[in-house]
Amino acid sequence: MNRFLQALNERVLILDGAMGTMLQARGLAAGASPEAMNLERPEVVEAVHAEYVAAGADIIVTNTFGGSRPKLAHYGLQDRLREINVAGVEIARRAAGPDCFVAASIGPTGRFVEPVGDAGFDEMVEIFREQVEAFVAAGADLITFETFLDIRELRAAVIAAKQHSELPLLALLTFDDGGRSVLGTPPEAAAVTLDALGVDVIGSNCGLGIDGIYEILKKMRAVTNRPLIAQANAGLPVLRDGETIFPGTPEEMTAYHERLIALGVRVIGGCCGTTPAHIQAMQQALTGLEQRWQPGPRRCFLSSRGEVVAVGGDAACVVIGERINPTGKKGYSAELREGKTAYIRKEAQQQIAAGAALLDVNCGAPGVDEPLALERAVYAVTGVASAPLVLDSSDPVALERGLKAADGKVLINSVSAEEKSLKAILPLAKKYGAALIGLALDGSGIPETAADRLQVARTILEAALATGIPREDLIIDCLTLTVSAEQKRALETLQALRLVRDELGLATVLGVSNISFGLPSRPVLSAAFFTMALEAGLKAAIINPKEERMMDALRAARVLLGQDLRAESYIGHYGQQQSMPATAPAAAGGELSIREQLTRAIIDGDQDGIVDLIESALGEGLEPLQISSEGLLPGLEEVGKRFGKNQIFLPQVMLSAETMQAGFNRLKAEIRGQQLASLGKILMATVEGDIHDIGKNIVCTLLENHGFEVIDLGKNVPAAKIIEQAKAQQVDAVGLSALMTTTLQQMQDCIAALQQAGVKVFTMVGGAVVTQDYADEIGADLYAADALEAVAKVKALLK
Repeated sequence: MNRFLQALNERVLILDGAMGTMLQARGLAAGASPEAMNLERPEVVEAVHAEYVAAGADIIVTNTFGGSRPKLAHYGLQDRLREINVAGVEIARRAAGPDCFVAASIGPTGRFVEPVGDAGFDEMVEIFREQVEAFVAAGADLITFETFLDIRELRAAVIAAKQHSELPLLALLTFDDGGRSVLGTPPEAAAVTLDALGVDVIGSNCGLGIDGIYEILKKMRAVTNRPLIAQANAGLPVLRDGETIFPGTPEEMTAYHERLIALGVRVIGGCCGTTPAHIQAMQQALTGLEQRWQPGPRRCFLSSRGEVVAVGGDAACVVIGERINPTGKKGYSAELREGKTAYIRKEAQQQIAAGAALLDVNCGAPGVDEPLALERAVYAVTGVASAPLVLDSSDPVALERGLKAADGKVLINSVSAEEKSLKAILPLAKKYGAALIGLALDGSGIPETAADRLQVARTILEAALATGIPREDLIIDCLTLTVSAEQKRALETLQALRLVRDELGLATVLGVSNISFGLPSRPVLSAAFFTMALEAGLKAAIINPKEERMMDALRAARVLLGQDLRAESYIGHYGQQQSMPATAPAAAGGELSIREQLTRAIIDGDQDGIVDLIESALGEGLEPLQISSEGLLPGLEEVGKRFGKNQIFLPQVMLSAETMQAGFNRLKAEIRGQQLASLGKILMATVEGDIHDIGKNIVCTLLENHGFEVIDLGKNVPAAKIIEQAKAQQVDAVGLSALMTTTLQQMQDCIAALQQAGVKVFTMVGGAVVTQDYADEIGADLYAADALEAVAKVKALLK
């Protein structure tokens, strides 16, 4: 076993503390690259590492957090990438000595992956490959991915590390105090995704104190049996005597030790504000504590960016919506050929509303570029629905394109026992952390008997295990044959369900409605067979959830099988139905007006259809300003309300914003030289020394969509330039962003400089490390925790 993983089994390991603030205290200038000190002042970096080693750290983290090509390019250091990262490992190794592990640090690039951002998935994998290869060459003991905000970017990073190294991996996301990442990922979804990718230790760092990190890790533990890591801040930043400090004491940082160990946390470290004194206290607090931990059994979960669904085990049968499939659907097939997604988005929303927990996505039709279509379909579905996906294709190229486009752990539909299929599909599932549907058929076709189908399932299981895919992630399709043609084989299918469950311990799935093909009143027969299959142990059903008879059978069976405790779900559905008055017939002319259609398009993020709707509105005689104020903006306002209620998250907000922008672009062409009324002029900048601008860019986009004129100065902007442009542009407000604890002071200095220069503007601050209390202390007029809050507060302020 790897030396690090062996140590992880034996005891809890202490990881070191903050690096940036330590370097800043030793001469790192504002706006300079911390990683450049690996080359320019290696003795200073080594001294910081040595302090943590002396304090008792078991793991020393390299000074390479910003060592990726995009981050180094900001300082003109991209051509020295390998040199900087290799030096980072070598410096840490000298300080660590023989007893400490060297963890090579990788941070986010500062870009979002498509479709939220402009970075391609393969591009991200290539970016992280460069750092990984440098770490391997330099002899790092492990890799730690820190402070990631986007689960898709972290997926790319982990895949790069798995492809180009055999080092143990630690993967950490940052969550806000609401328990979500910036893009809306909860801890459970992050843990399921990372577990499936084979990450060795999963956890969270930054953003929260130890109490908040503990709550995050409790949620992760509910869905993974992997070791966990806690890397909390020393509290939240406050301003004291003009200095930004983190108030968490060493004693406070150790208060959760026993609870963390009981939870299966095997690595405890510190993030912003932690010092060697904190690390020493953490190590000492382990003395005398029982540190053994036994992982629990593994279970199968699927995930999207925002949701987790359990499959198999004690979980009730889940519904996989089957309607996003071109078979027998000429309209959908035509849309696929035209590159449109209206049908996909509509069906995704309707199937979720009808009770689907997972969505099957199939784009295979004549004349369709299936790889491109599947990627587009994944983006479309994830833009309007949060359910995990089932990627349904026999084309390995299309499957890989879809797997790259997905946000979480998907289910591949499917692999058979044929050698060609196993060789093509199993490596994809392993690489991208996907679960699999295994079809109980081989080169000879569908076996006649249940016993023979069991044997085929066993063949697939053995191949999956040999590839490194856990048995819990294999779901066997015992195959539903139409009873009109092969009546006796229906019972063989039911018997196969029982055999696969009892002999192999695997979950099963069926395309249930195939049973009734070619017969009248198909739902009657399908529902009866569905009930029988549920009693035989069926754990996933590919059905049309909008077929109420099928959903009736499922709800009733869950009660009878003891899966719906106290019949609560059953009562919740049917009791509510009975208490409601009969639905009145739809009024004549009940279709949405053009204004309502525009609003709905913004809410749904219908980029494909928004321009056509605007053409229709113009054709009906609406003026551009009417279209904007009575159609588009109400949609964006509703998006803001849903975001505030946690009904949607940032990816959906950004999709709506992009749809809004497409609409505005058409209106601008119509206005011909006129200008839409501006709500105000806002100057935005990331403060000097900070090269992170994702949050600021999102705020800029949404401010523009709401009617503000935005001047974006970019990142690492000196206070003098902000003052100069605020005067020259005669702005109404200045927005300042900071992500790094080392640059908070620049935010305070900039606000003070604006006031001293007599620039009369409102000031707004935000960023991962900024709080309302901190904003109040530095004299900012408002603080915004997210982009939509920023828009709402700026609107209120400028009124």
